[in-house]
Amino acid sequence: MRTLPIVVAIAVASLAAPTARPRGVQTAAPPEALLDKMTGQWMLSGIIARKPTTHDVDVDWILKREYLRIHEVSREKDAAGEPAYEAWIHIVWDAKKTEYAVLWLDNTAVFTFGSEGIGRAKPDGDRIPMLFKDPDGGGIYTTFSYDRSNDTWSWTIDNADKTGKLSSFAKVTLTRRN
Repeated sequence: MRTLPIVVAIAVASLAAPTARPRGVQTAAPPEALLDKMTGQWMLSGIIARKPTTHDVDVDWILKREYLRIHEVSREKDAAGEPAYEAWIHIVWDAKKTEYAVLWLDNTAVFTFGSEGIGRAKPDGDRIPMLFKDPDGGGIYTTFSYDRSNDTWSWTIDNADKTGKLSSFAKVTLTRRN
């Protein structure tokens, strides 16, 4: 009968154990663990708007690991000598909706923080397939895909018109910078 006190002790311990990850703890749940794979310094290379391009991308956690912050800056310059493209992207895991929410701010257009500017993405293995809906019924499909075999990311961006017809806008790969 010595097993009964052990079983009771295990049951009491399991009831007292926390069921959710406290804010700021470094152990990540699976959707956040995928985002951990993106942290670091990257070189983005590939095709955007039918032109070859190279960008520097820095990714880190901010605000007690609640948001993944991506800073993307093109190496190409505009007429004023400034980066031709720059973006700040923030990704958060929404546990209640079991999806990622994505805020993408860049220097191509002013964003007034309307709901159409917030992308949503349901987890799909090592993929984060985001959809940014346009008010006219179209949208932008952006997918971040992690390749575990070589620790790289691919990003694809496809524009959709209001009929749903897709056209490729970008296909790039991120490799770690030394």
